[in-house]
Amino acid sequence: MAGHSKWKNIQRRKNAQDAKKGKIFMRHAKDIYTAAKQGGGDLSTNASLRLAVDKAKADNMPNDNIDRAIKKATGTLDGATYEEITYEGYGPGGVAVIVNILTDNRNRTAAEIRLAFKKNGGNLGENGSVSFMFDRKGYILVLNEDHSISEDDITLEAIEAGAEDIVTEEGAYEIFTAPEDFDAVCDHLRNSGYDLEDAEVTLIPQNYQTINEDELEKMNNLVDMLEDNEDVQDIHHNLKENE
Repeated sequence: MAGHSKWKNIQRRKNAQDAKKGKIFMRHAKDIYTAAKQGGGDLSTNASLRLAVDKAKADNMPNDNIDRAIKKATGTLDGATYEEITYEGYGPGGVAVIVNILTDNRNRTAAEIRLAFKKNGGNLGENGSVSFMFDRKGYILVLNEDHSISEDDITLEAIEAGAEDIVTEEGAYEIFTAPEDFDAVCDHLRNSGYDLEDAEVTLIPQNYQTINEDELEKMNNLVDMLEDNEDVQDIHHNLKENE
């Protein structure tokens, strides 16, 4: 996992995301919907759903909204039908980009995603055009900003639970698992007293792309434009982040 630091990307984006509180409940509802759709509506057996609900509650999302999102995903409530779509393409400088979408209007979203790529020097590709450059992994983030968590202790706990790798970053530990071991590792760490800041099954680049300053500005603009789109759930890319 050398070179990967989702934590640094989270830090870099946090302030911008905090400024978009008007969209926060919609984004939480979609995260809950996706987690429940993939792993079922039972919080006791779906670690991704538990984390999505915890994040929503931390932002004071009403319980009725949370329940409604879960019921939509499990087919127990009438409402908009969301479709999951994945777009693949290249950003400026040949950066591989994958965008996961959850939308109730495929045509509208396709036009918006295509425009974002075109406006910022990128282009969309066919399905499979860049996904082979990524590995699907469980990702868990445990903060250690007060340096109270021993690296040896959390490493032993994570490996014992079935983790494949643990990376120490400034103020955080990043833990990687096989997708099938993700829920078990999450549960073990929680039961051992660790707070999980982030936990998801995600895509990790196999290799990283470096680009020049002009391309970097365009790439950041592309990511910002995609993040502003309410239908966008996740953005994955293989840009090598600046230290």
